[in-house]
Amino acid sequence: MHIIPGSGGSFYCGNCLRDSKFVEALRASEHEVVKIPMYLPLFADEHDISGEVPVFYGAISIYLKQQFPVFRKAPGWVDKLLNSKPMLKFAARMAGSTRARGLEEMTISMLLGEEGQQQEELSRMIDWMVEHCNPDVIHLSNALLLGLAHELHTRLNVPVICSLQDEDQWIDVMQPSTQQKVWDLMSDRGNNVDAFIAVSDYYAEEMTKQMDIPTNKLHSVYIGVYPEDYEFHLPSQKKRTIGYVSRMSHELGLDILVDAFILLKKDKEYADVELHITGGATGDDKQFIHEIKKRIHDNHLNRAVKFHGDFEEDGLREFFNGVSLVSVPVRKGEAFGIYLLESMASGVPVVQPALGAFPEILKLSGGGITYEPNTPEALADAIKEMLSDPAGMDEYSRNGRKGVENHFHVAGQVKRMIDIYERSRVGAAVR
Repeated sequence: MHIIPGSGGSFYCGNCLRDSKFVEALRASEHEVVKIPMYLPLFADEHDISGEVPVFYGAISIYLKQQFPVFRKAPGWVDKLLNSKPMLKFAARMAGSTRARGLEEMTISMLLGEEGQQQEELSRMIDWMVEHCNPDVIHLSNALLLGLAHELHTRLNVPVICSLQDEDQWIDVMQPSTQQKVWDLMSDRGNNVDAFIAVSDYYAEEMTKQMDIPTNKLHSVYIGVYPEDYEFHLPSQKKRTIGYVSRMSHELGLDILVDAFILLKKDKEYADVELHITGGATGDDKQFIHEIKKRIHDNHLNRAVKFHGDFEEDGLREFFNGVSLVSVPVRKGEAFGIYLLESMASGVPVVQPALGAFPEILKLSGGGITYEPNTPEALADAIKEMLSDPAGMDEYSRNGRKGVENHFHVAGQVKRMIDIYERSRVGAAVR
């Protein structure tokens, strides 16, 4: 059973994609898997979740109950209305759906689990699991869900596994007085977990600095994709086009790329180059995107920049078919970045800052280059370096596709995950 916070389909959600691709691979390996969405639906069209599986901890309901105690005594029909699909889809588009600042109390309450304000929702979730499922293993999508672990472990008596990916980015923007309390709670609640799975060696090392995780409980399993799901085309077969595929936000560095593109276009040698942007946004990003579009307009580049609204499946495939390199200059780096695999599987080389797990991924795959520091000037120089060498771009393209096949194929990664599941089951049986 995989418990996964959803994005509601309003933006390109790397964690949602990671979990869904692992679930797909587990099912292909003839394992039965149930996806349990939390807060919001996973995607705009969640075709592989039965209508019998509700969204637990509905985002609107738990927020109102946390902020306004009167809602804790509201009749059941109020919860049902607030947790309806139309309401949750509406919430996904609103400001604050991915914002940590202002949700410090909610985060702490969730980590307190049965001792927090959401204890009734926790009981409802586990009651549903007891009635409808008989899991051998429960897998939490990230460490911010560790408040669930004790009750899951106690009532269902099965191993609890927890993925680790970018929790630090959520916590780092909180009030300083709250940050250490959250880390301490996560460390404490982690005692109820049988195994932690970091998405890269870089992030495993980072999390050992923040949480007290025993070495024998910590594993690294890379994110994976099915390379055959992506159409491979060499960059030399396309127009020179830079792509951005991720949530359109300040944190993920879209403005750095736009500023680099503006610098690039001042050189007549790159007069033909375009910039294509996709990945969606939340309400919090509206002002940022408005400013980005104004910057593009003020530099007379409207015709050279295209925004793609469809970033799921067919729309994403069309996007990759139209770009010759991709850059997502995340300000602080990331624990992984599934868009790198999707790009390289499509034959699109990547240009990333030398931050987070990006150097680790590109060293393994050979599908792109890194640059530093993470400034528009350094990025513009790195893009020029790549665009000025068409043969080299094609080599990165072939290497990247081969690297994904050899190191990041989801079928191979899921075997490692199953092995962790099996060892956890044996350990739980011994206890």
